[in-house]
Amino acid sequence: MPGRKSNRDRDRNPDTLVGEGPGFLRTAYALAVSKLSTATKRLLLGRPFRSDKLGHTLLPKRIALPVFASDAMSSVAYAPEEIFLVLSVAGISAYAYTPWIGLAVAAVMAVVVASYRQNVHAYPSGGGDYEVATVNLGPTAGLTVGSALLVDYVLTVAVSISSAASNIGSAVPFVAQHKVLFAVAAIVLLTAINLRGIRESGAAFAIPTYAFIAGMALMLLWGFVQIYVFGDDLRAESAGFQLEAEDSHLYGIAFAFLIARAFSSGCAALTGVEAISNGVPAFQKPKSRNAATTLLLLGSIAIVLLMGIIILAQKIGIVYAHSPAEQLIGAPAGYHQKTLIAQIAETVFGGFPIGFYFIAIVTALILVLAANTAFNGFPVLGSILAQDRYLPRQLHTRGDRLAFSNGILFLSGAAIAFVVLFGAEVTKLIQLYIVGVFVSFVLSQTGMIRHWTRHLKSENDPASRRRMQRSRVINSIGLVMTGAVLIIVLITKFAAGAWIAIVAMVAIFVVMKMIRKHYDSVARELEEQEWDGVLPSRTHSIVLVSKLHMPTMRALAYARATRPDTLEAITVNVDEPDTRALVRQWEKSDIAVPLKVIESPYREITKPVLDYVRRVRKDSPRDVVTVFIPEYVVGHWWEQILHNQSALRLKSRLLFQPGVMVTSVPWQLNSSEKAKTLNIEYTAGASRRGYEPDDK
Repeated sequence: MPGRKSNRDRDRNPDTLVGEGPGFLRTAYALAVSKLSTATKRLLLGRPFRSDKLGHTLLPKRIALPVFASDAMSSVAYAPEEIFLVLSVAGISAYAYTPWIGLAVAAVMAVVVASYRQNVHAYPSGGGDYEVATVNLGPTAGLTVGSALLVDYVLTVAVSISSAASNIGSAVPFVAQHKVLFAVAAIVLLTAINLRGIRESGAAFAIPTYAFIAGMALMLLWGFVQIYVFGDDLRAESAGFQLEAEDSHLYGIAFAFLIARAFSSGCAALTGVEAISNGVPAFQKPKSRNAATTLLLLGSIAIVLLMGIIILAQKIGIVYAHSPAEQLIGAPAGYHQKTLIAQIAETVFGGFPIGFYFIAIVTALILVLAANTAFNGFPVLGSILAQDRYLPRQLHTRGDRLAFSNGILFLSGAAIAFVVLFGAEVTKLIQLYIVGVFVSFVLSQTGMIRHWTRHLKSENDPASRRRMQRSRVINSIGLVMTGAVLIIVLITKFAAGAWIAIVAMVAIFVVMKMIRKHYDSVARELEEQEWDGVLPSRTHSIVLVSKLHMPTMRALAYARATRPDTLEAITVNVDEPDTRALVRQWEKSDIAVPLKVIESPYREITKPVLDYVRRVRKDSPRDVVTVFIPEYVVGHWWEQILHNQSALRLKSRLLFQPGVMVTSVPWQLNSSEKAKTLNIEYTAGASRRGYEPDDK
């Protein structure tokens, strides 16, 4: 018969059997959406890279420096300001301690840089603090570091972008009125740039980062030349103001605590230093040496800029208050306190406004780009944690552009959540900051001390032993310094908001433990069960029938092609007249497959089918039951609502039945996007009948 011949034709045409994938998420409409999103993705991110092109995406030192230095450079821009703000509590006289506090911060930075130079040589895989803590202190310590760094990376993005919004908002009122919108847009833009690949993102960020470094160096150099060479008396706009101390009676322990608090605030300059140890895999070969050199350059530039800003700010007499309206005496009405960097630039480039605006622009840019360090550190760390089965495995794989796309998207989503939740307010977000990075510093230093101690036990070469002993001393000093900073930060910032960061770390720690437990339990379950090698005795195929139409005929043809031992069709009686009509039509046809009617007194479909399949399995436990479900492939979302709902419910329940296989048999309707996207001429239904139209 013609109908039977068309069945055989369709059986010979694999396209009519496979289709574009049935189901809600694999309809032709989903294909159209996928094509649209792919086109958009290519427009924004570029063409995908082959896996063997990974070496071409690795970073030379000249690009690695701006990629990994932007966070540290931006920290240098606001860390001196934090020192002045804290000391303003005790009055102008306390500013005399700023150079000494700056030296202490620089000493900590030098020790941390020296320590991390050893890290990148000893642990070049990109695990950084996580790997150091895991190998030397155990999985719990490593997971603590991992959770702390993940939170800190998210906060790096949120704080940096919010700070940039505040800085730009002081010049552009629209941004000030829509800070959250600006911050979210900036994060989305950074996400898109980073998704294009680390080399391209590095090239995009190299110019503004180097411009910031050059601009700051020029500003400091020209300022010191005017003071020490030309003898000019440079005075900042705030130099003539008096500062009313919030508490001028600080002595002994209270004043020492204030100095310690100013020191801990200045240690914000250290954020971002650890990122290189997590990004070693992104460097060109020799990876460790290039990473260590970049780290040395970063530390040297950061220390020079930090000390230069502090000393020059003190020389030109900047008075910087936490509450300008209450503390500044002699300031004109409506006085707007500029940032520390802005006051220095305005003083140094007096009469040359281009210099002032250049510094203002590159400072705002570096604050935006500071988030880029997190965009390079977070995905690599997430990939390593995923490889160790502490995070979803999707974070371990690279995307089209050989960047860790899922990690980048996760980071941007979390940062946007913090920005929206805290209204892009730096004052609120900054309290959550720094805690995570110093937790990782402390555990990393402890781990490295144990690392050198372990190696010293087996090392007999005198030169190597001296080098290891020197390294252990450096790490010991680093542990003392970073431990002291962590304690001060926890004491001074816990109630102000640091507890939120700690709670987030604990939550992430617990979630990662649960993820690892799940992966381990699945692995044990799959490995402990041995395959007995016993094949199913028979195969029992069931075709679900609602009407006798072409989708049903295709499902029957495909089921017969699998050559089962038993083949039957079943229908559920939810409407008596329709069921009787179907049975009459079935009996009149030449279909050899028997049709069984399953009664459903409550007009359900899913439960009667499940009960029937269970009875078949119970009668023949060694049989494999295959259920064939005809499905429509439609072209519009609203059509999907009108079709396939019963099939979706049945599939979702049948998948939980042991010994039951579920096969979807697609039938493409005319509205399916596949038919619309074919650039050929054909008659309606030709592709379903297996005919190959001629290309035009």
